[in-house]
Amino acid sequence: MSDTATITPLAVTGERADLLAQLATQRQFLRFTTRDLTDEQAALRTTAGELCLGGLIKHVASAERAWVAFILEGTSAMPDFTKLTEADLEQRTNEFRLLPGETLTGVLAAYEEVAARTDTVIAALPDLDISHPLPPAPWTEPGARWSARRVVLHIIAETAQHAGHADILRESLDGAKTMG
Repeated sequence: MSDTATITPLAVTGERADLLAQLATQRQFLRFTTRDLTDEQAALRTTAGELCLGGLIKHVASAERAWVAFILEGTSAMPDFTKLTEADLEQRTNEFRLLPGETLTGVLAAYEEVAARTDTVIAALPDLDISHPLPPAPWTEPGARWSARRVVLHIIAETAQHAGHADILRESLDGAKTMG
């Protein structure tokens, strides 16, 4: 099931509508933290960690893209996290940075594309109960399986968590807050 063009979209109602609405809300909170920023501001690290606002957008888009591929293709769509190389780890670290040549506008547009694809896939899935084994990782129980529903809940949780990180980064940058 690797091509969304072969999936007939369903009417988005009930549980799917609720999941997609909550995901849209969390995405908006995350994007809102970048309002009125320059590329230079979006690349600044304002805390002790590696995080910057542009990098957080990149990371959330990358993670969402990977989880949707997992829904469609299963374990083969994700790496074996127990066998990551130094190059893999550097690439993952760069997800949290706005690199030279990258722009906030560009990462927001890429995130918008990922979000649109996710929404299409979730709306069109024949069954939210389809599941796949999780890829090997130090943080997962061997033999664990996740349904598409659980993956969507995870994407929502991860987006919300990173929206909170983004609030802290933005407030540290210039005092702006998402709420309040």
